[in-house]
Amino acid sequence: MSTPAALQGLRVLDLTRLLPGPVATLRLAEMGADVLKIEPPGAGDAARTMMQSASDELAGRPGAFYRLVNRGKRETRIDLKSESGRAVLLALARDADVLVESFRPGVMDRLGVGYETLRAANPKLVYCAITGYGTTGPFSDRAGHDLNYVAYAGVLDQVAGRDGAPVLANFQIADLLGGALSAVTQILAALWQVARGGEGRFVDISMAHEAFANNVVAQVALANDDAAALQPGGGLLNGGVPCYNLYRTQDDRWLAVGALELKFWQALCTALGREDWAQRHWSLGQAIGGSDAVSLTRDLGAVIASEPLQTWIDRLEVIDCCVSPVLKPGEAANHPLFNADVLQALLDEVEAQRQAAAQPPASVARLPMGVTSPAPAVSPTSAHPQAGQAGKKPFNYGPWG
Repeated sequence: MSTPAALQGLRVLDLTRLLPGPVATLRLAEMGADVLKIEPPGAGDAARTMMQSASDELAGRPGAFYRLVNRGKRETRIDLKSESGRAVLLALARDADVLVESFRPGVMDRLGVGYETLRAANPKLVYCAITGYGTTGPFSDRAGHDLNYVAYAGVLDQVAGRDGAPVLANFQIADLLGGALSAVTQILAALWQVARGGEGRFVDISMAHEAFANNVVAQVALANDDAAALQPGGGLLNGGVPCYNLYRTQDDRWLAVGALELKFWQALCTALGREDWAQRHWSLGQAIGGSDAVSLTRDLGAVIASEPLQTWIDRLEVIDCCVSPVLKPGEAANHPLFNADVLQALLDEVEAQRQAAAQPPASVARLPMGVTSPAPAVSPTSAHPQAGQAGKKPFNYGPWG
């Protein structure tokens, strides 16, 4: 988790729009930076109306998308096409530590407020440009979106189903990891240089190049000349072993088995009552993507398919075997792992039960000597590992339970 005051006093100018840049500056704001979001006159950032709900549109307010990625920032409007607007930006840049923009290469220069101009006004300024394909190179002027960047980078080919068809994931890999996260990393590195007495720098973030650079496991397969590992079901981490795979449950939900290390796999086998599977593991010579791996994956799949998801949560979540339910976004949002209010309510309930159990019933004094009241029952849906309720699930994941 971020330390809220870590970047307190850092001044950031945010000229970005849509997703990658706003998330990058959001992360800086979450660490305490003072972020000023600068939008053009008129409609402003297109994210204001993108994925906007009917109620937000009726109320005349920006949609949840805009509000989510721009929370914690100050806002203003500046017309960079006007001389007065450029003068305002130049004055702001003199006192800023960081400027982040996401225009196509050359746009800021044509407006008269490019890096060299702003650097002359403030040599300590860290200027970050987030683009699809970099500010130089054969594709620098091309338009694109997340789907295009991961397609070029060879990442989309690796996000594929069993039939090899690429999956259109509802998670923007290049935008968020290649763009936002890489920008934050490089900005902080540049600020470290400034803090040590150096000058600012131009940070060039290409979302396509960052996605390519982070396609690590595929690069390992290429280095090993292992073409099979690049195919779905052919590699260690893409379905080639039973211990690291996805399994459908009886109620058409999914269970993620990540028992990659032998000790976790053996713990899972014991929990399932299948100790005879414990030695069938890639670290003990099972061929990745081989016949035994395929056979065992099918057999484990049959076992998982025999029970609903909640049953597997109850049986396996409290065991240290790296198995987890594939939660829906709404379930994740209400899980105590991510929802502090839910966690606190859960802990309060457990504490109340603990205190109630510690208090003897009022009638205990009238019981015959040596006879005590039975212990109060504990609801399995409210038990929590922190309260010593081993074997009980800490959370009921949904209405199917």
